Amino acid sequence: MNERPLKERNLMTLKHNLGTLIEPATLRVERTLPAPVERVWAYLVDPEKRRTWLAGGTMAQAPGGVFELRFQHTELSGEEAPEHYAAYRKTHIQKSRVVRIEPPKLLTISWGSESDTASEVTFELAPRGDGTQLVLTHRRLPDRKETVSVSSGWHAHLDVLDDVLHGRQPHGFWTNLEAVEKAYEASIP
Repeated sequence: MNERPLKERNLMTLKHNLGTLIEPATLRVERTLPAPVERVWAYLVDPEKRRTWLAGGTMAQAPGGVFELRFQHTELSGEEAPEHYAAYRKTHIQKSRVVRIEPPKLLTISWGSESDTASEVTFELAPRGDGTQLVLTHRRLPDRKETVSVSSGWHAHLDVLDDVLHGRQPHGFWTNLEAVEKAYEASIP
């Protein structure tokens, strides 16, 4: 049997549809996740659960509250960052601020900064059958390079969340990120 290596196969297919630009500087990603809304909500706001797919740290419970995201990407799947992502081999700390919170259906946070001018990420959750429809909207992306980076990052992180919620060991985060980054690079004008 002539089977392609796993890395090559991963570069040829994407597990989920790409996010889309719904207006300039605004990315929208939709996923149906295999868990009820309350469980998905916990993976957004509980730092211990959130660290399994995105970043640990702390969490604020009210608008205006500042919190910390502690990214430890190697822990997501056990795969070390390739050389061109070497800076992410160490813990990366990011301050963010809760902009809006309506448990368990809506969370908006600043991204990359706690300032009022930072880009913003909104997570909207709604029941869909036995699962949850997640709509992630990232607004105020400054340029194409950041849009490709953020799009790829959200896609890869949400793939890890999907694996975690399915009770599966997440596939290689960095291998997946490289594949989806190429796809976003080709699709974003």
